[in-house]
Amino acid sequence: MKSEEYIQNAYQCILQNDFEEAIRWFEAAIAANPGDAEVHYRCSITYGRSDKLDMAIDHAEEAVRLQPDKPEYRLHLQHIKAIVLVQQVRAMVEGRSDITPAKLYEAVALLKSAIAMDPLYPQAYVWLALVYSELNEHSLAISTLKKAIGLYPQESGLQHIMEELKQRLKSYLYESNEPSSE
Repeated sequence: MKSEEYIQNAYQCILQNDFEEAIRWFEAAIAANPGDAEVHYRCSITYGRSDKLDMAIDHAEEAVRLQPDKPEYRLHLQHIKAIVLVQQVRAMVEGRSDITPAKLYEAVALLKSAIAMDPLYPQAYVWLALVYSELNEHSLAISTLKKAIGLYPQESGLQHIMEELKQRLKSYLYESNEPSSE
């Protein structure tokens, strides 16, 4: 079977939402023609959709290595790496009441890196806003979330998060202005 036939089979699987089988066909196409950057790129996208980010990165890096002059390959690689950084932060902070400020600042650095890699990835902005809020950096949280809203104004969930952040700011200001009982 030729590489193009493998790719056609992969697309048929994608149309049927069978990403696992599509990956098998893309991998067969790569085995038949390992120097085809486009197939590595498409395989990477399919791995990414299947949340197999390590494999998505491997194939995206190979596509960039094989054809470094294709900006879409580099952008895709950066996007996948940004997703990985956001997932790292989520694992660090989500549902943790014992997280230290040092860990939160580490999360800020990771999220800023994710945004630098993919400035159009809204989850990076949302998580950065939430981490800033945890650090009581409420104005930074709100301005960061405004950037995400500017990119995706149709996302009603972002408005809900904005209201939450504004409420946290009000509570913080109220608590910091209360006279102490000592």
